[in-house]
This record gives sequence, C-alpha cells and structure tokens, in this order.
Amino acid sequence: MTSFLITGAKGILTGLKGEAARSHGDIRVRQGRIAEIGALTPEPGEKIIDGTGCVVTPGLVNTHHHLFQSVLKAVPAGINESLAKWLRLVPYSYWDKIDEEALRVSARIGMAELALSGATTIADHHYIFSKSYDFDPAEILFETAAQFGVRFVLCRGGATKGRNFDEDNTVPMPLETLDEMVRSVTATAKRWHDPSPNSMSRVVFAPTTPTFSLEPGELRDLAHAARSMGLRLHSHLSETTDYDDFTMSKYGMRPIHWVAKYDFLGPDVWFAHLTTADESEVRMLFETGTGMAHCPQANARLGSGIAPADTLSKLGGNVSLAVDGAAANEAADMISALYTAFSVHRASKGAGALTAETALEWATGGGARILGLDDTGTIEVGKAADIVLFDLTAPRYLGQLDLLVGPVISAGSAHVRHSFVQGREIVRDGKLPWLDMAQLAADAERVVTRIARLSN
Repeated sequence: MTSFLITGAKGILTGLKGEAARSHGDIRVRQGRIAEIGALTPEPGEKIIDGTGCVVTPGLVNTHHHLFQSVLKAVPAGINESLAKWLRLVPYSYWDKIDEEALRVSARIGMAELALSGATTIADHHYIFSKSYDFDPAEILFETAAQFGVRFVLCRGGATKGRNFDEDNTVPMPLETLDEMVRSVTATAKRWHDPSPNSMSRVVFAPTTPTFSLEPGELRDLAHAARSMGLRLHSHLSETTDYDDFTMSKYGMRPIHWVAKYDFLGPDVWFAHLTTADESEVRMLFETGTGMAHCPQANARLGSGIAPADTLSKLGGNVSLAVDGAAANEAADMISALYTAFSVHRASKGAGALTAETALEWATGGGARILGLDDTGTIEVGKAADIVLFDLTAPRYLGQLDLLVGPVISAGSAHVRHSFVQGREIVRDGKLPWLDMAQLAADAERVVTRIARLSN
C-alpha cells in the first residue's frame, strides 16, 4: 500500500518553520509521494486511513544514536557517573561483550523503540569495528533497518588512537590506521550508499571524536577522503568541558575553531552534542552551515549540560534532534527527546526559549536537511510520504485546547496509529506487525544475562 487518503485528522504539524509549521486538511498519497493536501474527496476504490483523533507529522528523524548500547541500559557502575567515567565504565568496558547476536538483538530493540515513537529515519554512529570480529557490524545494521522498513544512515566511526581515562583497566578499544579506515568506509559505501534525495540507505564517515580519536593531520585527510567519495561527515564534539580543556591546552583554541583549521566544518558536517559551544563557536556553526545533533535527554542524564540549540536555531542554523545511545539515558525514543528538548531549554532560559513547533521542526525537517535527505522531513506536496499519525485519544491528551502540540508537550508513551515510509506502512495501531515482541523480550533477557555473566 503506497497510495491512500488520510482523512479526519485534528491537524498537521508540517515540519516547516514559522507560520507554515501548521496546516489542516486531508492528505492524498500516490505511489509513495504526497500528491494533495486540503479538503479532498475520496476517489473510487481509494484506500482510506482514518485520522480521527490524530495529529499528522512528518516521520521523525533521529540524527545520532548508538544502537549497540540498547543491551547496555542501566549498567549499575555507570548510572550516577558523568561522561568520561561513564564512558570507561560502560561502552569502553562492555564493547567486547557485544557479539553478533548481541548486536542483532540490540539493533532490533533500538529500532523498535524508535519506530514505535514515530521515527522513520535513523542515523546510527557505530564506532566499534574490531579485527577480531567474524561478522560485519555494518551488514547487521543495514539488514535490521531493512526489516523495519526505515531509512538508515550508517555513521561509520572508528579511531586511529585510544583515549586516556582516569583509570586504564578496560579492554583497549579497536584501532585502525587511517588507510585501513578509509578502505573500509570505501567498501561500505560502495555496497550501501545511495546518494539520491529519497535514499533508504546512506553511509557517512564519522570518526569517534576529532579530538581524542585522530591525530590532527589525519582529520584533514579524513575529511578530504569523505568528500572525494561524496560522503558527509559526523562526529562527537564539545560534549563536556573536557573537549574545551583538551584543545585549549594543546592548541590554544576552542574545539570548533580547532576543527575549522582542518576543513572539518561545512554544510556536509554535523556534530552530536556541542553542549559547551560558546557564542563565537555557535556563530561559526551558523556561518559554515555545520549542523548540530541535539541530544537533550542523554546530555541531561549524564549532567553534561544543555546545548545552545535554541541559539543556533534562532540564527537560522541547522539543528536536528537525536536520542543518543540508550546506555546514556535508559530510553532512546524520539517522543522523550522532543519533550526533554521542549522542557530543558524553557527551564533554564525561560518560557520563550523554545516552542513546540520548533522542537518538532528540529526532529523532522531539520534532521532531514542535515542528513541531505531532501525528499523527506516535511509534509508538502511532492515530498516522499514519510508520515506519522499520533493518536491523541489517551487520557493524557484529554482536555487540551491545542491538540496539535500534544506529541511534543505531553511526554509519556506515544501511540502511533500509523506510520509510513515512502507510503509503505511501518507501524499499525501501536504495533510493528511483523515483529514478535515476546520473542524480542526473551532474546534481550538472554543477551543481557550473558553480558552480565561475562562482566563478573
């Protein structure tokens, strides 16, 4: 089913900015594209999607995740630690316990959680590629995304050097030479990268961090290699003051000014976090078109701060929304990320800091723009039919005079009545029709039990 008519919805949040953020009417989809919006009459034999009690939005776009962490939620040693110690105690201590089965199960958990919260596009930053593996993580992630029917962007990470922590008692993270990394990314891109505006699969070159994972000269070489392949660039940056301290002490520059020296800024680049970016750095992000993957929930959970996403957005810069890894927030759904973004900016900067419509734009049009998926992200005639119908009949929404903002301001567990990617149904009545959730729960318990046993 890629042709149908959505009728009766309370309204539409379009994913556009300003006065165009809201719309009303029926939506006709033909062959996976939005054909008409307005007061429409069903055509003979046309499939009708009942939107009564729903608000329609574009499919949500998650621009930064670590799907392998979905089986590392609530690790006791790291639950009350800040970023650097948490990294050592959780992903850097457990990465070698993630075998092929664990990665498959973890990816299914993460994608199920995302899809059931309205996500239709997922960018996953996977940075563990060990020579000891007898499997290819990229293949598992793309295969799993194809099962779910979502758009998938693999941000292929990696490092040429390790990071020092407060203690050195973890299994060393896998390292590659830059040449090895480039060859691997080249092969991955040849297999899976589709550069078209309506792509279902993309590859991005994404070193783990510019500061701690590469030598400075390698940063420019990596950026050049990515651009020569037509790939975008992504990484972590300025997640805590550790990044500022590192570049200031070694190079006398703040992180964004420092990466600019190595051609690692531009409209084909986006960074996750940026919680400590100062005014001059935000201005440079705007002027260069560099994007931000705002991760408010994980940043709050780890005590890392609140990124100046609102400031960059008001300048006209590129802001998107992301959930980050589930091991850093014990949930990784887009509704929680939306509500957290809406709340933390207003809590710290006042009620005028952020509107629900802007938060939704970050999670839709903003994310699609940063990923270069120009056919998606907004409800407009001619765009791909990546569409979500959020059911607003649960008690938490009753009594709201403005139901359209319910999915953003009411938090809780979203009920997705329908979601579509290119007009193909992904979620129906709050369920993934093909996925046996009881089996997934059993698989998760088995994997987590084994990981816990190996860690003792």
